Amino acid sequence: MPEKSSKNRLPFEPGQNKKKQTDKKPPQNSATTKEAKKKSQQKSQQKSKRKSNPEASLSAIPKAVSRRMARRMAIFSGIPTFIGISSFFIFYWLFSQNIIEFPPYLVLFVSAGFFGLGVIGLSYGIFSASWDEDRVGGIVGAAEFKTNFDRTIAAWREERQKKSS
Repeated sequence: MPEKSSKNRLPFEPGQNKKKQTDKKPPQNSATTKEAKKKSQQKSQQKSKRKSNPEASLSAIPKAVSRRMARRMAIFSGIPTFIGISSFFIFYWLFSQNIIEFPPYLVLFVSAGFFGLGVIGLSYGIFSASWDEDRVGGIVGAAEFKTNFDRTIAAWREERQKKSS
């Protein structure tokens, strides 16, 4: 399997060579089971007392990146959704003032179109944010979108190849 270059690797991407241990033997008797439970509880208490290292969890999305994603999602989804809701009131006002005659299905298509743009804006907000913690990215995020979308497609293909092998 080819090694990913550091340019394409995300700072919060999980490692590739992690394998879980599945060969566990059942305990011999109840006394050893109780002792094993006590030991595991003591270990978990010791771990919880230790200070967490921010670099220890590479699979977590950094706070700066998640805030950047949330901000972009709010903008790219919130604006079309607000326009979709406002379109009901605008069409009602235009109709009640006898300014324009229009068929009722036009209201449905226009508002549904803006709500659909809002849903697409959620995904675009995630993909257009820079996934690199130190780099903010562009205003619109077209370059980041292409990079992040390509990474996602490559990860899906790699996962599909693993399952088929």
